[in-house]
Amino acid sequence: MQRVRMLLLLVAMLAVFPSLAHAADLDGAALSAWWGLPFAGMLLSIALFPLFAPRLWHHHYGKIAAAWSLLFLLPFAVVFGVHAALAGAVHALLAEYIPFIALITALYIVAGGICVRGNLHGTPGLNTGILALGTVLASLMGTTGAAMLLIRPLLRANDNRRHVAHVVVFFIFLVANAGGSLTPLGDPPLFLGFLQGVDFFWTLRNILPETLFICAALLAIFYLLDRHYYLNREEELPARSDPTPDTRGIRIEGKFNFALLLAVVVLVLMSGLWKPGISFDVFGTEVPLQAAVRDVLLVAVAVVSLLVTPHTARSGNEFSWEPILEVGKLFAGIFLTIIPVIAMLKAGTDGAFAAVVRTVSDTSGQPIDGMYFWATGLLSSFLDNAPTYLVFFNTAGGDAATLMTRDASTLAAISAGAVFMGANTYIGNAPNLMVKAIAEDRGLRMPGFFGYMLWSGSILLPLFLVMTFLFFHV
Repeated sequence: MQRVRMLLLLVAMLAVFPSLAHAADLDGAALSAWWGLPFAGMLLSIALFPLFAPRLWHHHYGKIAAAWSLLFLLPFAVVFGVHAALAGAVHALLAEYIPFIALITALYIVAGGICVRGNLHGTPGLNTGILALGTVLASLMGTTGAAMLLIRPLLRANDNRRHVAHVVVFFIFLVANAGGSLTPLGDPPLFLGFLQGVDFFWTLRNILPETLFICAALLAIFYLLDRHYYLNREEELPARSDPTPDTRGIRIEGKFNFALLLAVVVLVLMSGLWKPGISFDVFGTEVPLQAAVRDVLLVAVAVVSLLVTPHTARSGNEFSWEPILEVGKLFAGIFLTIIPVIAMLKAGTDGAFAAVVRTVSDTSGQPIDGMYFWATGLLSSFLDNAPTYLVFFNTAGGDAATLMTRDASTLAAISAGAVFMGANTYIGNAPNLMVKAIAEDRGLRMPGFFGYMLWSGSILLPLFLVMTFLFFHV
């Protein structure tokens, strides 16, 4: 109720300031790097609080995210005016956060209603097979959908093993990130490119070799590592019954949710293909009709799933609202505090991050594909990878026709960097944090923020270096 009152108060304040329609465009060239401190604080909170104050974080992470958001919005309102602060917040929520949270919530609820019954035994071969299946599905139903569909069966298959964290880490590498690189349905950055005019099958034709390389390498490394743990005597837990008892065969509950998953895919496609030319101006933010219809129907799909899914299917999955609540609250803070950071990046060489922008072009102004790959990727590791993709898409010219033809190698580098390197940190892509939350909700001890980066730094970064010389010549 308190949140509703705050939202109504925000709307009332916006109605008082009609000039907001012209305040949504934030001039990043006028901002200093100091405006990025709340965002840095948000990231450090996600990294450090679970390590040094886990109980405080577990009970108050939403309040901490809200505090960092206010530490940006209130000073910004004082310096640049209430109009600009509110317009920026409305744009971040309506144009970015609501579509984002509507999609991942729908996928979380629908996929959470599909329960695989039976005891899958987590052998290295089976685990590798599940990761390979999820990697393929990620480009067909999105990284969030594939991750939510398979993470629970994978955890149940390994619930009698001692070493499981590495299985989830590689699941994040493959299913929650790299697997979504071949279609706009796979990952939000590619969907944004699709909305900008990039052909639906362009990524499939242009970054298939890179995708095959990274996915095959990760699957091979995972199999060898998992086999090492599996053959180690210390892998055996103290004598007790398997938490998931053996049954006759494998069966699936909540099958109707497969149809709802297809409905989600159709809605995403619809919003990119249907262009009625109608939009609504909401306090300076343009909301296209197709986007509004998509988001409303995504909510409807989620409600239908909650109504028609048997209770036993969700209880079998140990379905909990906590993972999606954590993602929703933390990413609300990220989307708000990232406002000045993205504006400064969009300002190009006139902004506080001019040095970053200059690194992607040579002295004659020609793009350096290797630098685009790393600049897009490293920023996607800590910023949201969707707006980061758009920043470098526009830095490279912003014309889809040119980028798909003459500068195809540059667009491939941008696309690969945004999707693949989203796996470098828990916050690089939304499913990462969601998968971690689900694993921890089931009692699995996952690496902390820096512990996870130790995994990604030792496994992913060397592979990205090899990819740079194979595919994106510096």
